[in-house]
Amino acid sequence: MYKIFSTLLLLCIYGQTIAQTGVKGSVIDQTTSNPLEYANVALYSLPDSTLVKGAVTNTDGSFELTKVDKGSYYLTISFLGYNEKTIEDITVRKSELTALPPVSLAPNEQLLNQVEVSGDRFTTMHKIDRQVFEANSFESSKGGTATDLLRNLPGLSTDASGNISVRGTTGFVVMINGKPIQTDPSVILSQLPANSIKNIEVVTAPSAKYDPEGKAGMINIITSKPVGEGTFVQINTKFGLPSIEPYDNKENPKRYGADFTINHRQGDWDLSVGGSYLRNDLAGRREGDVYTIIGDTTTYFPSYGERSFEEEMYSGRFTLGYTPNKSNQFSLGLYGGKRSKDRTADIIYYDNHAEMNGEDIYQMQYYNENLRIRRSDFVIGSFDYEHTFSNTSKVSSSFLYEYTMLGGPTTNQNLGYPDTDFVYQDEYNTNDNPLHGIRFQTDYTAAPWKIGTFEAGYQFRNLNHTGDFVYERKNNETGVWELVPDFSSNVDLTRQIHSGYGLLSGEKGKWSYSAGLRLEYMDRELDLRDKAGTVDTTYTYDFVKPFPSASLQYQVNDELTLKAAYTKRVQRTTTFKMNPFPEREHSETLEQGDPTLLPEFIDLVELGVIKDFGDNSFYATAYYNDIKNLVNRVNTIYNDTILNRIYSNVGSGKSIGLESGIELNPTSWWKLFAGGNLYKYHIKGEFNNRPIDSSSWVYSINANTNFDISSSLSLQWSLNYLSDRVTAQGEDSRFFSPNLTVTKTFLDGRLSTTLQWLNMDMGLLDTNEQRITTWSENEFYTTTNYVYEVDMIMLNISYTFNQLKNKSRFIKSEFGEKEF
Repeated sequence: MYKIFSTLLLLCIYGQTIAQTGVKGSVIDQTTSNPLEYANVALYSLPDSTLVKGAVTNTDGSFELTKVDKGSYYLTISFLGYNEKTIEDITVRKSELTALPPVSLAPNEQLLNQVEVSGDRFTTMHKIDRQVFEANSFESSKGGTATDLLRNLPGLSTDASGNISVRGTTGFVVMINGKPIQTDPSVILSQLPANSIKNIEVVTAPSAKYDPEGKAGMINIITSKPVGEGTFVQINTKFGLPSIEPYDNKENPKRYGADFTINHRQGDWDLSVGGSYLRNDLAGRREGDVYTIIGDTTTYFPSYGERSFEEEMYSGRFTLGYTPNKSNQFSLGLYGGKRSKDRTADIIYYDNHAEMNGEDIYQMQYYNENLRIRRSDFVIGSFDYEHTFSNTSKVSSSFLYEYTMLGGPTTNQNLGYPDTDFVYQDEYNTNDNPLHGIRFQTDYTAAPWKIGTFEAGYQFRNLNHTGDFVYERKNNETGVWELVPDFSSNVDLTRQIHSGYGLLSGEKGKWSYSAGLRLEYMDRELDLRDKAGTVDTTYTYDFVKPFPSASLQYQVNDELTLKAAYTKRVQRTTTFKMNPFPEREHSETLEQGDPTLLPEFIDLVELGVIKDFGDNSFYATAYYNDIKNLVNRVNTIYNDTILNRIYSNVGSGKSIGLESGIELNPTSWWKLFAGGNLYKYHIKGEFNNRPIDSSSWVYSINANTNFDISSSLSLQWSLNYLSDRVTAQGEDSRFFSPNLTVTKTFLDGRLSTTLQWLNMDMGLLDTNEQRITTWSENEFYTTTNYVYEVDMIMLNISYTFNQLKNKSRFIKSEFGEKEF
């Protein structure tokens, strides 16, 4: 591994000796000296004024035009809302990048004011390896979290439990501003305020530069940051009206919260502080039926009762950036939060036992009072450094430490009914799962070669995830809590990963390309011990594997682009899914894992097209996904009234599908954005000596349409829909949620109010509910319908203090963002 990395580094150093011919520079605002992103740069030859090369400036305002013949040229720079500027008498010499002094553009006040009123962004931006979605385009997520925002993106879908999937696959890596996190993505996504997010990048076929973790690719969340110097302060509040429809829950849900962002930029320093609080309860109920066969006895026990959530979370963010000069950048970041999510499942069960011939054995009713409390407290700290050499090559290093405390107790009481004073069974199980993660990474980007830009890097990751699982049952005669050794354990998962990569990317005429290889060594060790001292076993697993990637893009013309990509990825197993000791979830459910569980390995191929026509755009991507060692949750019978959920490698999963999206602007006041995903999913393998061979067509739709009633009043309607889909032992039903949002701004945009009608139902639709069904022939059949709250009314208020005078932050780029 280290020899490979050394070789890659030598290649990078060699690459520095190959210089490019062209022009480089930067563009700034003449008034504030702040960089201008997405400014258009065009290079013309003398004396015939032929366009030679064009580019769009980066986030720091920089641009670079390479592969230019030596000679005399002039340069034009333009940006909507600014006066165009021409730089004349530019001489380009062979094997030399001519460096221009910063070019300052003067704002055109008259045009700028017009742009602020009528300009509009594209919801989707396409790059060779990713799609970029602007967060502000999705009004229904305001006041919520990153989870609420993601559910609106094409190719992404959510179910009744809030689980997010990408093209039907739930495993993906979450990054915050390019920094990956190692804990459960839901922990971070559910605590990051949607108001703090600028863009979301969905990378379904990442290059070898990135860690191959995540069978569905990566989701990179870019947080907002103002452009100009000075102090920026924004405060957002959220209030929810009482529930409209009753669910017979013990407590009424509460929904309110607030978050703030403070950013101060002065000279070389950039300081940001943010915090949030959110109470986000959800009312609901559960309707279930379970049927089991053991020998000559059948058991049928339908159930009905409350299933609600009480959720409370706090989080804080801090970043400090220091840029002493153009060659060096330092960044320090901290992000932490506390979250508790209490799930109440108080269910009435009707237990019926009978012989196979239909003769009743006995019938009884009982009341199960079940409360599961889960916490997910986390702290993430990072330090980054980047140095740019005079020949434009770069070296960067990043260190990240992550701590997450997962766990919490579950109380489970089986009581008499209707006399709930009688206790049949009283159980308590809890677990503490602290996670410690370390990631160190160093990357090198060589100065551009004639064939492209070469990048290489090395990464080390270490994960230690321990678990202390305690299961106790109260002795009804003595009143003493007694340990249940079969369900109590200590688990210690350690995973170390070394990886190195090389990546070559570039452009040739209308072609853009990227090809790379990542070589990874992983060592996994799982220690299991039971509380009785009879089990002390260590399971080990390691591998050395290559993870190649390639992407190709062809620019047919200014409006049509074709692209293709391939990537190989891995979905690593979690501690919870490898712990073989059962954990009590409900009266009728135990959950356990498999200590020999293998990681899933994924091969993905994509073919896509992007078409722009005027102010409208369309894209479509066909894909094939092959998953080996597919992990599914499957059921077995523990006893007559309890099913055991087990995570197991059940075989392979293949999907072939088409993801597409369209953005239409029929008028200046009406905008429509819709995306969909259609795929054929096939699972083949075996579990418990029974063959598995099931397939189905699955589709999802995410759409929203926006109406600008006036310059300060808009209305948006959105729909999230997910169709039925198969699992290894059954199927999950469709799930959908329509939403309506009205936004009104005051005080020149400083004050914004948003009224949301979420999960629209009006007693006419089966909104926000989902049925999950599993079966095994001649063994069991179970179906459960989860019915959650509808017709939720929310009010969000946002106020911005000390708005920065840099008017460029309000500009809506007409051309640059499409190119980006």
